[in-house]
Amino acid sequence: MGGGVVAGKATPRGRFPHVRVAGDLVFVSGTSSRRPDNTIAGASVDPMGTTDLDIRVQTRAVIENIRDILHAVDADLTDLVQVTTYLVSMNDFGGYNEVYAEFFDETGPTRTTVAVHQLPHPHLLIEIQAVARRGPR
Repeated sequence: MGGGVVAGKATPRGRFPHVRVAGDLVFVSGTSSRRPDNTIAGASVDPMGTTDLDIRVQTRAVIENIRDILHAVDADLTDLVQVTTYLVSMNDFGGYNEVYAEFFDETGPTRTTVAVHQLPHPHLLIEIQAVARRGPR
């Protein structure tokens, strides 16, 4: 088995790895748009305290973070076989789906999308966990 915490990615907010490899399967922990400096892609607060959250920016950042995590274990987005997406609001489904389609089509991973009450930070709109299968190397 292999995997662990991936250098250059946001440190997990608990005692778990970004990724775990078991045989030819790769399991990616729930991944958000949080950056290594703990800022969140797709979240901004203006000087008056108004918060702007962008599902499209967050979705793109999440998928790119998953891609980087997969690269750390010699895999890629094309190796994904299943993803589970957690949205805080199904009102964001359209924007999420739009960006998701930039990366995947009907030949991509199977997918389940569910709405959840909240995620570990109030500025997070989305989190994705994934399973990939690495082919012969």
